[in-house]
Parts: sequence; structure tokens; C-alpha cells
Amino acid sequence: MNLKPLADRVIILPSAAEEVTVAGIIIPDSAKEKPLKGIVVAVGTGTKDEEMVLKEGDTVIYGKYAGNEVEFDGEKYMIMRQSDVLAVVTA
Repeated sequence: MNLKPLADRVIILPSAAEEVTVAGIIIPDSAKEKPLKGIVVAVGTGTKDEEMVLKEGDTVIYGKYAGNEVEFDGEKYMIMRQSDVLAVVTA
């Protein structure tokens, strides 16, 4: 990836929003909930006060209003501080 986060920031590829149908009605993308889960695709180096504990490939859960959505090479990513990540999903 040609996008490298700085300091304690991470770049997350959000999971796809689930397709929801209600009584045969398909809910449009604009009305779907934002996914709150994704895969870490890049991490910064951390700061002198906070070491980076996340690593590339981690599946994480983050807050509903966390981070900023950016589009890079036709793909949508979330960039946020490591502290905005709520949990790492383990197998």
C-alpha cells in the first residue's frame, strides 16, 4: 500500500455492509448502518508516549463516529487513532 499513516494512526479497510431486506424491500446503501468492523491494512510507528499495539492484518472493532473516511485508489478506508479502536477480534 502506498498510504502510510503517521504516529499513532491506523488505516482500516471496513467490512462490507450487510445486505438487509425487510419483507422483500431492499434497504438502499444510504440507509445502511456503517460497518463497525474492519481489517487493519497499515499502521504508524506510534508515539513516544504510546507504542503501537495493533498490527497489519488485525480484525478490529471501532466506534461508530471514529476516524475519517478517505478514498484511495478507488477503495474506501478509515483512518483513525489507535485509541479509537475498541477491540481486536481473535479467533
